[in-house]
Amino acid sequence: MARVLKNKKLVNTRLANNYGGWMYCDQCNENIGYLCYSTYDRLELKYQCNCGSQGSVFLDFEDSKMGKNCNDEMIVIKNRFCCSKDKEPLITMLDKKVTSYEMAITCKSCESIYKKNK
Repeated sequence: MARVLKNKKLVNTRLANNYGGWMYCDQCNENIGYLCYSTYDRLELKYQCNCGSQGSVFLDFEDSKMGKNCNDEMIVIKNRFCCSKDKEPLITMLDKKVTSYEMAITCKSCESIYKKNK
């Protein structure tokens, strides 16, 4: 079932689809990562692309839960950052395409808020 977006704020960024899929830098059109459709509940991402553009993504849904802070690290499975509790993939960041990023992403199933910086 499709989810209903509450907030969608993209700066210098575009998504392949409404709230997931491949993420692209608007300035150079490079693919910077992949956002899994059904496993996240909220995403706040700020990044600097290799081209120098600074972009950001903020997405959450009508049915998003508040989430709870988590000190655990996401685990990496096949280059995807995954929830450490249920092993579901959340997001992939292509480190070779961005110079830096900071993100907070909430797992839909366990409501853990994972934070990651590069």
